[in-house]
Amino acid sequence: MRTSTAKVTTPADDQILITRDFEAPKRLVYKVWTTPELIKRWWSGGLGEVTVAEVDLRVGGRWRYVLVAPDGGCAFHGEYREIVTNERLVHTEVLEMPGITDEDAVVDTVTFTEQDGRTTLTMHVQAKDKATRDLILESGMEEGMQAGWSLAEELAIELAAQEKAPA
Repeated sequence: MRTSTAKVTTPADDQILITRDFEAPKRLVYKVWTTPELIKRWWSGGLGEVTVAEVDLRVGGRWRYVLVAPDGGCAFHGEYREIVTNERLVHTEVLEMPGITDEDAVVDTVTFTEQDGRTTLTMHVQAKDKATRDLILESGMEEGMQAGWSLAEELAIELAAQEKAPA
């Protein structure tokens, strides 16, 4: 297991900035981030099972993930606003629960930069206000995210090893 962890900061009252290094090339981290079968293997952070990972990877396309866990789980969805393959994703993100609508969406901007075969993933979360940002931070999301992103890194490393293995 890798020891890298994501750094979570709050650059403004309505923003969250998350940065983490991955020991894999950005094209593989991007692949892990955008391929439904791979998302199902890491997004839960080991806290349950991802039963739905739908990705319509095009501007205007929608995504949806459903996690079933002992505590009941959760579901999120959103819409892609910008896609630059292996470089950048901009999409909305909505927690599916009563009282929350698409108008409550945060906007996530995910960038993938590579140096010497390692990827720095940066996620900028733009909330509609401080209260929304604080709810996200207080939800316990960081623990699950840290575990999930560690699994994503392991999966990207596994893909890199498969590429190097003789056929």
